[in-house]
Amino acid sequence: MIEPRNLLIPVYRQCELIGLPSSSYYYEAREEREYNLLLMRLIDEEYSRTPFYGTRRMTAYLIRQGYRVNRKRIQRLMRFMGIEALYPKKRLSISSPEDKKYPYLLKDVAITEPNQVWSADITYIRMNKGFLYLVAIIDWYSRYVLAWELSNTLDESFCLRALDKALLISQPEIFNSDQGSQFTSYDFSEKLEKVGIKISRDSRGRVFDNIFIVNNPEYSSH
Repeated sequence: MIEPRNLLIPVYRQCELIGLPSSSYYYEAREEREYNLLLMRLIDEEYSRTPFYGTRRMTAYLIRQGYRVNRKRIQRLMRFMGIEALYPKKRLSISSPEDKKYPYLLKDVAITEPNQVWSADITYIRMNKGFLYLVAIIDWYSRYVLAWELSNTLDESFCLRALDKALLISQPEIFNSDQGSQFTSYDFSEKLEKVGIKISRDSRGRVFDNIFIVNNPEYSSH
């Protein structure tokens, strides 16, 4: 098997050892990438229609459409896209005792003015050659997007940049988010607490607490 990351034996030398022209290897790799992009486009389209589809149902759907896939590939692609089925989940892990807990503060709260509540969420944008992740920070009263950032990875840095941009405009009484690692990180929480913003977190399994931000059709920013 050819290992592209094998630093001791370059790809061209591995091809020589097994008698495979290097051009054939790169052609096959390119074909594989194109096929994965096609599958991700189809996953994206079906997920928009049926967001409750997990990897098992998504695999079955693609097989019915005539595509040669297995569940392992679909798991990998959906994980890469940062999507999963929307359904209430059991709490399968126990948080570390030193993790700071934040309650959900918005139950039965009337949103009556700007800067009362901000919210943040991450979605993905399909591109011609892959996907980008979008984080948006929105004011719940006006539904105005205060700041947004794009990234090709799901690390916390692009979320911190968006928060910094939003805080240059104003600041809310309450900042609400889901329990994604980007928002529960120490750096993100510290930025909010330093300026006296109350932190609200969606409860585990409550997948619709904060869902409207990613469906807001009126994306605009300063």
